[in-house]
Amino acid sequence: MIRDLDTPALLVDVTRLDANLTRVAAALSAHGVALRPHWKTSKCLEVAKRQLASGAVGFTCSTPAEVTALGEAGIRGLLWAHLPVGAPKVRLAVEAVRAYGAVLIADSVAVAEPLSEALTAAGLVADLFLDVDTGLGRTGVARAEAVRVAREIAALPGLRLCGVLTHEGHLYGFGQDHEALDRAGASSSKVLVSVADTLRDAGLPIETVSVGSTPGLATAPYVAGVTEARPGTYVYNDGNQLRLGTATLDQCALTVLARVVSVRPGTAIIDAGSKALSSDAVSAENGYGMVLDVDGLPLDVTFPRANEEHGFLAGPGVGSLTVGDLVRVLPHHACATVTMWSEVIAVRDQDLYERWPVVARH
Repeated sequence: MIRDLDTPALLVDVTRLDANLTRVAAALSAHGVALRPHWKTSKCLEVAKRQLASGAVGFTCSTPAEVTALGEAGIRGLLWAHLPVGAPKVRLAVEAVRAYGAVLIADSVAVAEPLSEALTAAGLVADLFLDVDTGLGRTGVARAEAVRVAREIAALPGLRLCGVLTHEGHLYGFGQDHEALDRAGASSSKVLVSVADTLRDAGLPIETVSVGSTPGLATAPYVAGVTEARPGTYVYNDGNQLRLGTATLDQCALTVLARVVSVRPGTAIIDAGSKALSSDAVSAENGYGMVLDVDGLPLDVTFPRANEEHGFLAGPGVGSLTVGDLVRVLPHHACATVTMWSEVIAVRDQDLYERWPVVARH
């Protein structure tokens, strides 16, 4: 039983997890869009197996450790969606292409040239996607420069430019304006499709048009011309998705189980702090996360402050908490929370199911 666990503990509701995987995979499949989910959210091979069983064609990776963990597990269809800059990453890129058939990305000739040289020296040719900025303002070539950069990359030996991709991460900034968020998701995809069409008109064989975010799932993958979606957080969902209205509470599968260890007037202190939940995307409204009871129902309690190993709860409902009581905290950012842990405890209702290792944490 959950009540018998040592705390803090990271819990995954398997029923909700499986429902999330099935729902998203079915929706994309019905529109002929391939699902290559971002694995950074779970970093868990048990979850990866479930995603493949539900229809994923492979995975998107951020870090070298993620590429290696999935590749060594025999999983293929890997897209390393991070610019492999620097000799160590170039070496890993060559090995990932050789061993796993990994797809690489670049947004400039400066990124692509070292890859070309290393791949050519190894006698390899890698599939490569052009990273396009559609509004986030992070990596990615500007739309106006896409043809020039794509032509220069396509002329390099050892690389086969065959796709374009974007991450519409700027959608996280739309808050509760759901209509604006959906419009922006569709607009981002339209920009990417337009770039793909322009590159094809320039004689470049663009086969894959890949978009990627959980907030964009309602619209971005369904723009005509998109062939692939790369959501990540959808497996668990989190407080950010709840805030955006892109998930409901009963679709949130990841919580941190904690126990009240001290009480004082107006405050209850739990044994889960910033090392259990991370401090990423701390909310002005809920602080470090949404506080729920042990059954997963919201409490009239906030979580405004945390030390490394302690969390400070406040709010009207805090007076009903006593030492030893269990609470569950819905984190704001599932990806940042998971990487703080070495395992997740999979549960069904109140029963323990399995312990799943979290790998590739760095």
